[in-house]
Amino acid sequence: MLALYNTLSNRVEPFMPLEEGRVRMYTCGPTVYDYAHIGNYRTFLFADILRRHLRRSGYALRHVMNLTDVDDKTIRNAQAAGVSLRDYTDRFIAAFWDDMGTLRAERPEIIARATDHIPDMVQTIRELEERGFAYRNDGSVYFRIEKFPGYGKLSKIDLTANRPGARVDQDEYEKADVRDFVLWKAAKPDEPFWDSELGPGRPGWHIECSVMATKYLGETFDIHAGGTDLIFPHHENEIAQSEALTGKPFARFWVHSEHLLVDGQKMSKSLGNYYTLRDLLGKGYAPAAIRYLLVSVPHRKQLNFTLEGLQQASSAIERLANFRFRISQTSFPEGSNPDLAAKVAAFSEALSKALDDDLNTAQAMGVLFELVREANTAIDAGTFLQGDVAGVLGCLDEWNGVFDVLATSEASAGAGLSSEAIERKIEERQEARRNRNFARADQLRDELVAAGVLIEDTKEGVRWRRK
Repeated sequence: MLALYNTLSNRVEPFMPLEEGRVRMYTCGPTVYDYAHIGNYRTFLFADILRRHLRRSGYALRHVMNLTDVDDKTIRNAQAAGVSLRDYTDRFIAAFWDDMGTLRAERPEIIARATDHIPDMVQTIRELEERGFAYRNDGSVYFRIEKFPGYGKLSKIDLTANRPGARVDQDEYEKADVRDFVLWKAAKPDEPFWDSELGPGRPGWHIECSVMATKYLGETFDIHAGGTDLIFPHHENEIAQSEALTGKPFARFWVHSEHLLVDGQKMSKSLGNYYTLRDLLGKGYAPAAIRYLLVSVPHRKQLNFTLEGLQQASSAIERLANFRFRISQTSFPEGSNPDLAAKVAAFSEALSKALDDDLNTAQAMGVLFELVREANTAIDAGTFLQGDVAGVLGCLDEWNGVFDVLATSEASAGAGLSSEAIERKIEERQEARRNRNFARADQLRDELVAAGVLIEDTKEGVRWRRK
C-alpha cells in the first residue's frame, strides 16, 4: 500500500482515497510572471512521478493544476512590460507548457486559470462574509483569522503574537506576519480590476486555489501537493478559507516537496546560480538528464543540483540506453535463465515497494540498476539467453513508464556507417562532451545507436562495436 508523509499530521500514513479506485489531487501550479526555474520544476516533476505511480497502481486520477495569472507579481511585471495582464501571462503560460513538454511531464486532467474563475471567487467571498469569517475595510475584504480556531494546524505556526484585526495586503509574506489576510483587493489606479458585488477589485492569491480546488474536486479531496515554501501562508490560508465555509476537511493528505539547492547554496540571481530550464538547455544539457537529476532524490530531501550531477545523470541514461540496445540487438542462445527469470518476476513488486515508500525514487532507480547489473553479468558469463530478453525489456519499460528518461523505443539498426564515419562521430561526440554540449553528445550517441553501433565509455576511452 502506498504510504505518504502528510504535512498535516507530521507522519507517514497509509494512503487510501475517499472513493475506492479513484484519486482526486490538486497541485499548485506556477505563478506565470516569468519563466519557471528548476526549483519549480523539481516540485512539478515530483507531482508527475506521483500521478504516474498512482495510475500504475490501478487508480483512476482526476488531477487539477491551477495557473496563477493575477497576483502582485504578474501585475507588476505586466505594467513594467507595458502590455495587458492577459497578453503578458499568455506568454509565460505558453512557455511553461513548452517546458513541461520538454521535461516529459504529463498534463493534469484539468488546468484551472485563475482569471477564468473570478465569479466563483466572488461568490465564495460573499458566503464567507455572510458567515462572519470575512469583513470589509477600505474596499477590500479580509479573512478574520480569530474566527477560525484551526488556523495554524498545517504550518504549526504560533499565533500568540497575532494581533486581532491587524491586516496584511500582500499575496506573499513572512511567517512572522500572522494577520488577517486579504480575500478581495480594492481596485488601485492603473491596475486591472473586475467589477463585482464586492466592489471593483481583484482576488487575493489564496482564495484562488481554494475556489478552483473545491469546484473541480469537491469540498474534501485526497491529495494537495506543492513545494514546502507554500505551506505558509498559502496552504494554511487555503485550509482556513475552505474549511470555514464547508465545516469539512479540505485536503486529507498534504504532500510537499523540499527546496532545491544549487552547488550547496540557496538558488539566487545575485549568487549567479539561478537557472531556468532554458538556461540549462542553452548550456547544452539534455532535457532527459535534467528530468533524471530532478527526480533522483526523494521529494522530502533537499536536492543539491550541480552541473556535475547533470553529467552523471546523462551518463546513467546512456548506460541504460546502451543496455537496452545490447539486449534487443544481440542474438542469444535459446532458453531462459531461471535466476534472471525470478528477478524479472519480482521486479514489478520491488519497484512498487520503493515508490509506495513515500515515493522513494532513489530506491526505485536502484531496483532497475541492480537488474541491469545482474543482466550484464549474465551476458558476460554467457548465461543470458534469448528467453530472458522480453522480460528484462519489459522491466525497463515499466520503470521508464514512471521516470520517462529513455526514448520509448530505440531506432532500428543497420544504417551502414563505415568505420571511419563511426570514428568521426565518436570524436565529434567527445568534443561535444568536452565543450559541455551534452545535448549534441546525446544526439550523436542516438545516431550511432540507430546505425547499429554500440558505444561504451570506459576509463581507457570510448569502445564501440557493431551489432
